[in-house]
Amino acid sequence: MKITENFTDKADIYAKYRPSYPNEYIDYLFLANHLEGERIVADIGSGTGIFSRQLLERDLNVVGVEPNNDMRKTAEQSLKLYPCFKSIKATAENTTLKENSVDLVTVAQAFHWFDKKAFKIECQRILKQKANVALVWNSRDLTSPIIKENAEICQKTCSNFKGFSGGMEETPEVFNSFFKNGKYEFKKYQNDLIFDYEGFLGRNLSASYAPKKNDEEYKRFVFLLSELFEKYSENGKVVLQNITRSYLGNV
Repeated sequence: MKITENFTDKADIYAKYRPSYPNEYIDYLFLANHLEGERIVADIGSGTGIFSRQLLERDLNVVGVEPNNDMRKTAEQSLKLYPCFKSIKATAENTTLKENSVDLVTVAQAFHWFDKKAFKIECQRILKQKANVALVWNSRDLTSPIIKENAEICQKTCSNFKGFSGGMEETPEVFNSFFKNGKYEFKKYQNDLIFDYEGFLGRNLSASYAPKKNDEEYKRFVFLLSELFEKYSENGKVVLQNITRSYLGNV
């Protein structure tokens, strides 16, 4: 399966159960990048439009670039009321956008899927002079007991599991080579997530590595997650310790 097809048949569950990003982070992006007026943001790997929506709510012009048909069509349907949204079927490495046309490139929860060198070259082509790239993840706090046990379940039942967010938290050298002269601004925000059972299960099933209903490990995956929820829930809810991590700089 091609990387661009990893989320095929998962768009609905992804859109429903994936979290948004803290308002504090959106405020930071606006201040750090002077986002106002007619500024254009290219949201690369825009998926179902979760992050694009938060930018559109601040009246920015947003171009969503997404190769997966299921994800992109879900975003187009969800964001059709925003006249400042444009959707493009294209990849991170070949966005089809014009040279020097973009005031900020954003990548939410997707950079670990890209060919980093090719994407860097593409960013250099489409960005205006001195404009930034913002990489952001909602990352599970790996020191949390429930998160650790959640990872163990994924390791047991998900053959494609390589760590949450592709294990990006443990590879800072990727950012050093991506950003110009290895310089970038790192920010993090506590963004804990509260789920009922349906939400907890949905968040797990929305992952690219999670088994689908017809897969052999699906029932075991769901059963083990049900046990984990029962172990840690209080009044029908669990708290997943989540950190929003941001990397911003020139490329």
